[in-house]
Amino acid sequence: MRGLPMVRDGYFYGLALIAVAVLVWFLTGSLAWPVFPLLLAAFFLWFFRDPERQTPQEPGLIISPADGKVTRLERVRTPEGERIHISIFLSVFNVHVNRSPSSGVLRNVTYQKGLYLNALNPDSAEKNEQMRVVLDSDEGYSVSFKMIAGLLARRIVFNYKTGDRLQRGQRVGLIKFGSRVDVMLPSNALTRIKMGDTVKGASTVLAEIPNGVSGVDDAMLAESLA
Repeated sequence: MRGLPMVRDGYFYGLALIAVAVLVWFLTGSLAWPVFPLLLAAFFLWFFRDPERQTPQEPGLIISPADGKVTRLERVRTPEGERIHISIFLSVFNVHVNRSPSSGVLRNVTYQKGLYLNALNPDSAEKNEQMRVVLDSDEGYSVSFKMIAGLLARRIVFNYKTGDRLQRGQRVGLIKFGSRVDVMLPSNALTRIKMGDTVKGASTVLAEIPNGVSGVDDAMLAESLA
């Protein structure tokens, strides 16, 4: 995925459909019939785009793991204490490559099979296919995020495992064709976004941790993203 202007899947889908268009044109001799596969090829090449982003490097910053619209921003009570819960909805028009919100080591990576409810449905956080990730940051706090498949999404790709080290803004995977990403922050995080904001993965700052330390035990944070 790294170093390419789009995710590798875009080339596979796009080139395959272009080949179909050429074959249809060869068999029919008409320029009308190949239009549909060519339009699909253009869509896939555009959908799987993977632009470079400038990631803020100041200490204590938590950046957005995804492009999309903020549809939830509230404090919630969990078995481990109070957290700040942020939901980001990704439409088919957004970049779907996901990024690491902070630098650190992956403590927990858990995949869950499930349904494909609309990502705007609150039940999707519990029932949909999803990947739960907990990251212990180098600055002493923990942040977790959940990649949730949506109504059209049929595959979650996550390229790392427990124990791997990530850098803030690093590409970690993608959700294909519409989805949602939930982020759970320490309770003392100072948010820099509001409901309805449009955010960009790797570049928009979601929040800042004062002095870079949460002061909260996040040992079971992955299970709190429901």
